[in-house]
Amino acid sequence: MIRVSPLPVVPGLPQPGRTLVVGVVNVTPDSFSDGGEWLEPNAAISHGLELLEEGADIIDVGGESTRPGATRPEVSEELRRVLPVVRELVTAGACVSVDTMRTAVAEPALAAGARLINDVSGGKADPAMLRLIAEAGVAYICMHWRGHSEDMQSKASYADVVTEVIAELRAQLEETDRAGIATDKVIIDPGLGFAKTGEHNWQLLDRLDEFDVLGRPLLVGVSRKTFLGRLLADANGTPRPPKERDDATTALTAVLGLRRVWGVRVHSVRASRDAIAVAERLLKERGS
Repeated sequence: MIRVSPLPVVPGLPQPGRTLVVGVVNVTPDSFSDGGEWLEPNAAISHGLELLEEGADIIDVGGESTRPGATRPEVSEELRRVLPVVRELVTAGACVSVDTMRTAVAEPALAAGARLINDVSGGKADPAMLRLIAEAGVAYICMHWRGHSEDMQSKASYADVVTEVIAELRAQLEETDRAGIATDKVIIDPGLGFAKTGEHNWQLLDRLDEFDVLGRPLLVGVSRKTFLGRLLADANGTPRPPKERDDATTALTAVLGLRRVWGVRVHSVRASRDAIAVAERLLKERGS
C-alpha cells in the first residue's frame, strides 16, 4: 500500500504536495450525516470558516442531499442555499467547490468565485454541464454515477464492481474530452455509496490502484458513510450513527494518504489533516 510517487497537479487548485483535504459544508435539511445543521446561510458560512481554520484545502458547498432516497430541491431553493455561502467563503480567501448536478447552479456559483464543480452525476444529469465547464475553464470532479438518489441503490448490481466502475468512468471521461474540458482539470471519483453496496465500497477501496489506468487525479469520499456504520455496529447489529464514524473515517484517511490519492472529502478536517501528516511522514521515511 505504501508508495512514494508525485501527486498530480490540477491547474487553479491548491498544490500542497500531499493529499488534499476537501471539507464538506452541507447546506441541506436532509443530508445523512448532518442534515439541517448548516441549512441557514450564516450557519453554513461559519462552519465553512471553521473548516478553513482547521486546514481544509478546499471547501465543498452543496445544496442538494444525495443520500439514498433523497428528493431533489427546486433550482431556486438550491441557489438560495448555496450562493450566499460561496460568496462569503470566497471573500474569506477559501478555494470553494460547489457540489451540484445543475448548470443553473454551477454557472452563478462560478461567477461568485467557485473554482471547482463537484458533479456527482459526472455530466449525466444535466446535458449542458460539460459544455459550461469547458467554456469556464475550471476544474471538474467527474464521479461514477448510475442514477439519482431516489432509486440509485436499485442499480447496485455488478459482476465485478471495480472493472465496471472503471469502464463506466472511462466512458464519462470520453464525454468530458468531447466537450473540450482540459484533461488536466478533470478529477475522478469512484462514487463510494452511490449505486454501491457496502461490499462494493470495500472492494473499490482494496483495488484503488486499478484506477490509475484512467490517468486522472483521484478523489475519494468515505466520510461517515453507511458502510462504516455497519462495520462498527453494536452487538445487536445496529449501525453506529453517522457522527460517531469519524474515527473510522480518519483511519481510512490515513490509508488513502499512504496511497497518495489526490484528495479526500471529509466532514472532520483537523483529524484528516493529522492522518495525512502521519502518512506523509511514513512516505518520507520510505523515500529516504
